[in-house]
Amino acid sequence: MKALIQVVEEAEVRVEEKVEGSINYGMLIFLGVKQGDEREDVDELVDSILNLRIFPDEEGKMNLSIGEVEGEALIVSQFTLYGQLTSGRRPNFSMAGGYDKSKELYREFVDRINEKHPYRVQSGKFGSYMKVNLTNDGPITFSLES
Repeated sequence: MKALIQVVEEAEVRVEEKVEGSINYGMLIFLGVKQGDEREDVDELVDSILNLRIFPDEEGKMNLSIGEVEGEALIVSQFTLYGQLTSGRRPNFSMAGGYDKSKELYREFVDRINEKHPYRVQSGKFGSYMKVNLTNDGPITFSLES
């Protein structure tokens, strides 16, 4: 599994012009599932993300976790994180997980974040064409893989 994590002042995801999820200050997490990923990958990634110290403290140093800043989380599925651009001009998605397994692990990821994070958690709609609006803070963006 791969997560692209952005610290945001605000973010929202829309499906067919309807807001599916929105947050204020916190993390926008784009989540990709690859072939062979399992529940252990979900647990590992959730624990890593919730304990990342990427939010600024009172001195402006990245020293606080999302829980310590009472940040919110918006999780959006994104199979294109496993698109390979190694040959030609068209991405190859052979590393991306299959639809059913990816949907199951995505839901598991959202559920685990909800269980472990006491603040607002929202998500997109798996498998849908989505539009994401965000105000990146910093900008601060990290990639993390299980």
